[in-house]
Amino acid sequence: MKKILVTGSDGFIGSHLTEELVKAGYQVKAFVYYNSFNTWGWLDTLPSDVMKNIEIFQGDVRDPNGVKEAMKGTAAVFHLAALIAIPFSYHSPDTYVDTNIKGTLNILQAAREQDLERVLVTSTSEVYGTAQYVPMDEKHPFQGQSPYSATKIGADRLAESFYRSFQLPVSIVRPFNTFGPRQSARAVIPTIITQLLAGKEKIHLGSLTPTRDFNYVKDTVNGFIKIYESEKTIGEEINIATQHEISIGELAEELIRQINPNAKIVCDEERLRPEKSEVNRLLGSNKKIKELTDWKPIYSFEEGLSETISFFKDNMDKYKPDIYNI
Repeated sequence: MKKILVTGSDGFIGSHLTEELVKAGYQVKAFVYYNSFNTWGWLDTLPSDVMKNIEIFQGDVRDPNGVKEAMKGTAAVFHLAALIAIPFSYHSPDTYVDTNIKGTLNILQAAREQDLERVLVTSTSEVYGTAQYVPMDEKHPFQGQSPYSATKIGADRLAESFYRSFQLPVSIVRPFNTFGPRQSARAVIPTIITQLLAGKEKIHLGSLTPTRDFNYVKDTVNGFIKIYESEKTIGEEINIATQHEISIGELAEELIRQINPNAKIVCDEERLRPEKSEVNRLLGSNKKIKELTDWKPIYSFEEGLSETISFFKDNMDKYKPDIYNI
């Protein structure tokens, strides 16, 4: 099997993707963010029989020289490295431009120079902004409702330009909200679960009315692999979505019911997005991915929640439920 470079492999989705690629028989080079502690993020928690089949490269996607070095000897790249927290993008937008736009440019340039066979660039449903129609297909207009989403729009359009200008075999992978084990507590499902498991009677949240289309992480990762394995997806941008939605309030009530029925929801103004920045509805269409690949969701939302709760019960020592993680 050909060698695949995975950027952001030390993160939530990236670690799951790296693990599944190894299990599927691929050779994997994991691009992890360099740090002096020599930690590899969530990869440090993977079983030894998986880790022995992973080549680690420490670097920074903002550095074009490191990216070129990492890409040597690979046939494809799955580019997941990015800054993704929306609240943090409000006060540190420069870092999002540097990482999300310039980092993606570095990946595209290196892939072009080294003549890679496939390039998968990770997008986000946030590029669409609040739904103008549902289900939201890949022709839905883009709207930058946060600095984060604006930089992801920019990265997507750069990727498209390299396909159209240089025939780089790019696919833009656009997952809707992914959840599951190893997710950061800045995301809504982990922040609810960790507060409940910590015994909080008041669960602090932002707006409860927005709806989201939640993918369980194993289904998201399977979508990446199916898109990679189909030549029909070259030059395309493709949603990974369940085509079902749930409001944040309904989600919170369900998690409260399962973990601590005595808990109550408290609206925390610190967690509210600016009015025009809040994405009020996301409900994705999965018609295109089903037409171009044989992907379909395997896990029900209930199954995904069950596995996620179980993970957090065993890993509460890695989280800080007493602080608001932006």
